[in-house]
Amino acid sequence: MALIPFDDRDGSIWLNGEIIPWRDAKTHTLSHGLHYASLVFEGERVYSGMIFKGREHTERLRNSCKLMDFDIPISDDEVDAAKMAVIEANGITDGYVRAFCWRGSEMMAVSAQMTKIHVAIAAWEWPSYFDPETKMKGITLDIAKWKRPSPESAPVHAKAAGLYMICTLSKHEAEKNGFQDALMLDYRGYIAEATGANVFFVDGEGTIHTPIADCFLDGITRRTVIALAESKQMKVVQRHMSPEDMAGMKECFLTGTAAEVTPVSKIGDYSFTPAEVSRQLVDGYEDLVRGRITI
Repeated sequence: MALIPFDDRDGSIWLNGEIIPWRDAKTHTLSHGLHYASLVFEGERVYSGMIFKGREHTERLRNSCKLMDFDIPISDDEVDAAKMAVIEANGITDGYVRAFCWRGSEMMAVSAQMTKIHVAIAAWEWPSYFDPETKMKGITLDIAKWKRPSPESAPVHAKAAGLYMICTLSKHEAEKNGFQDALMLDYRGYIAEATGANVFFVDGEGTIHTPIADCFLDGITRRTVIALAESKQMKVVQRHMSPEDMAGMKECFLTGTAAEVTPVSKIGDYSFTPAEVSRQLVDGYEDLVRGRITI
């Protein structure tokens, strides 16, 4: 299937305060965001024309900016209004929203306090990755050689572009090895996350285990699924987990804006069987984002 480049599409993008034609949404090649990774972003899902937890994503976008030593030059209300304007301009019912902020081209050096902060918002149609039955078969993960860095080494709680460089490398290597994604460990050797999603495990007693988000992003979907599981009287334990802990786990699943709740059947040499807990959370999350239930 031929790729449709993201710079050559029909539609509209919100850029620095106005809706413009998709192909006209450009920035200079000497942008600080491009050369020094001073860019932060959010990935959000649209269900039935509404963004799921849109304000939480806007607040995290602003927090990411501040962790990168700049701020969004408009209010949270204006960001939210711009996102909805983009959705309406593109006629999206079920899709994806990408809001992002970056330093401009006024200064081309490591130090860049005087650069303009740009804001853009794009949206496109994006249905669920898998139908429910295909999803329940589970995906496979390799174990990455790259590790999530220490909080003393990077702004690990920002959704910042530079932090995804090792994710791209890890996912490429996993795909070369016949897997669909990669599990990343942290700088201490503990289980961290997949390349763009948080990870959960279920033991033989039905207890859900997930790594403590102390050196990687505490995903909005992660927090939502924890609350969903607890509303179903499931026990959730957040703890440091060694790779060897996977040997005692029966189920595994990923959570994220794109992944939603996606069961896993294999990580390296460890195998899992997507079953009742995964099924309840896959179905429950779908009900939640579609407004059929609340928690």
